Amino acid sequence: MSSSNAVVFAQYTLTALEVPITPFNQTAVALFVVLMTVGIVGISTKWSLRIINFLTVVKVTSLAFMVVTGVAVLLGLTPIKDPYANFHNLFEGTSTNPNALATALVKVNHAFIGWHNAYNVLGEVKGPNPVGTVRKSSLIALTLMTALFMLVIVSYVAVVPLEDLRNSGQLIAALFFQRLFGPVIGVKVLPLLVSCSCFGNIIAVAIGQTRVIREVARQGLLPFPSFFSSTRPFGTPLGPVILKIGLTYLVILAVPAKDAFNFVLDLASYPHLVLLTLLKPVILTLNNIPQVFQIAMCFGVWVLRKRRGLAGLRRSLFESRNSTVVLYLFSCILLLLLPWVPPEPGHADVSFWYATYCVAGLAIIASCGVYYCIWIVLLPKLGGYEIVEEVETLPDGARNAKLVRRYKRVEDPRQPLLSSLN
Repeated sequence: MSSSNAVVFAQYTLTALEVPITPFNQTAVALFVVLMTVGIVGISTKWSLRIINFLTVVKVTSLAFMVVTGVAVLLGLTPIKDPYANFHNLFEGTSTNPNALATALVKVNHAFIGWHNAYNVLGEVKGPNPVGTVRKSSLIALTLMTALFMLVIVSYVAVVPLEDLRNSGQLIAALFFQRLFGPVIGVKVLPLLVSCSCFGNIIAVAIGQTRVIREVARQGLLPFPSFFSSTRPFGTPLGPVILKIGLTYLVILAVPAKDAFNFVLDLASYPHLVLLTLLKPVILTLNNIPQVFQIAMCFGVWVLRKRRGLAGLRRSLFESRNSTVVLYLFSCILLLLLPWVPPEPGHADVSFWYATYCVAGLAIIASCGVYYCIWIVLLPKLGGYEIVEEVETLPDGARNAKLVRRYKRVEDPRQPLLSSLN
């Protein structure tokens, strides 16, 4: 999600600086902010968390400010004439097309995508009960942000004309500020609040994802596990940080600038849902399992619970309800199927084939499966060896698994001469 946030950061920053949003300008700013934010994560975890905490306060304060401003508009305390005009025919011109519904749900899910980052660093949460801490903080955060997001949307509808709302893209907040606070504060200053929010989000996502990459490397599932597992020289996962920057750059540069936000968002969501439908609830059941394979878990969660019961193990302290798993599985399946339905003419969210991200997402997953079959199954069979796991200790004290080849011994039917004489 770093690439989509980098694109939004670029658009709002260019708007605030009154620089034209051209493909080159947008891409250049997006690449720069990725290098800066992810680079901070690679240098200092402590300062990364401090920046996140500060920008979180700025973000929540900004949302609260927008909500209060929207209330003032609805009360007639601003120059906005007839703030209730858009509410009279609120759903006029809307669509019931399944593809449009799927696109809208993906965008809504993206608004809450950062809440699970705490699980990526659960091992670093301090206190006697980190699971309870994350459980309570997640509930408070989701409730607060849901209320603020809903009220901000009401404020948008009250301030921005309906036609502008439909054509605003990611710059809806800029139109909101401009209509209320004029061309100076509303265009040059307040949009920077959105930029700050994106800046903090990129850092937060990078902290979580680089730790996931490091843990995957520690299991021996990445090439050069020593490099990706090491925390030298700054006490941070510098190898995963470099990989994160490279992959984010690749996505930003590979997608046309005008379609970058929508395509990146859709592409990130589809393979995520494929994995999510099967694996996600296991994370809620066994809180130490990484979030890499997230769809088989929706089915595997009941198998794991049954096995834990047969083994006489107590129920997990952090366990999702069966009804929640079923509901979540149903929503994931819908979002897997609906994007394949053709959208209404002229209403696709990208300028090329509407289901490109579905095919690309499935191709990524398939390529991973092919890589695994060749590396773990085919090559060992042809080469007469097997892949085994060895544990190594790095200079910084970290221990990780390393997958190495172990060639099978060929049994010689002939007996040694000396043993036959005994």
